[in-house]
Amino acid sequence: MNLEEQVLSGTIPAHIAVILDGNRRWAKQRNLPTKMGHREGALRVTDLVRNCADIGIKYLSVYAFSTENWRREKKEVDYLMNLLVEFVVKELDYLNKNDVKITMMGNMDDLPEKTRQEVKRSVELTKYNHTLHLNIALSYGSRFEIINAVKNIVKDYENNEIDIDEINEDSFKKYLFTHDMPDPDLLIRTSGEMRVSNFLLYQLAYTEFYFTDIMWPDFGKDELLKAILNYQARKRRFGN
Repeated sequence: MNLEEQVLSGTIPAHIAVILDGNRRWAKQRNLPTKMGHREGALRVTDLVRNCADIGIKYLSVYAFSTENWRREKKEVDYLMNLLVEFVVKELDYLNKNDVKITMMGNMDDLPEKTRQEVKRSVELTKYNHTLHLNIALSYGSRFEIINAVKNIVKDYENNEIDIDEINEDSFKKYLFTHDMPDPDLLIRTSGEMRVSNFLLYQLAYTEFYFTDIMWPDFGKDELLKAILNYQARKRRFGN
């Protein structure tokens, strides 16, 4: 059997989360401008969405832009914001026709107006789709998400909308950006870095991790299949 046949013969993870890392180093290794690494990385996101849909993944979360990324040079940040708009404009029709639902998690108020409007349009247009749920982490930080959840719980408590004894793991999850999806089964991080970088800290409690030295712009379908095969070879005990 080829790689895809092997994967399809096993248990398919319902939710895959991906930290897209290595665009800048990929460009530097090739003596290319940083923006070329980001552009090539954006193409891999397009491929990833298609490949996950083909395999039967139901939820895909991608770490596109963290709250810490705002510290980068303005020129690079502006390019990334424009690249996101370009991605949405180019891919939205395909995503909608192929029943992909787009959601965003993060602080959307931080985004430039043009980016924010395109994000809003993509979410609205695809909100009734259900074959693949594409969750894009944009201006996202997990500590911000958790603090935001706590603040909203306090507000609901003060408004007598929740009793203190009702606050537990299940009710807390309802206040997270990922409240309508299962926790990730598999986290993939590219480029050889082995940390989660403030991504889905609460949700990754029992997620299987897969780290690869492959830079994100080189992460094709075979690399995705290898990651899933590695996941399928593990025995998940969830603390038991």
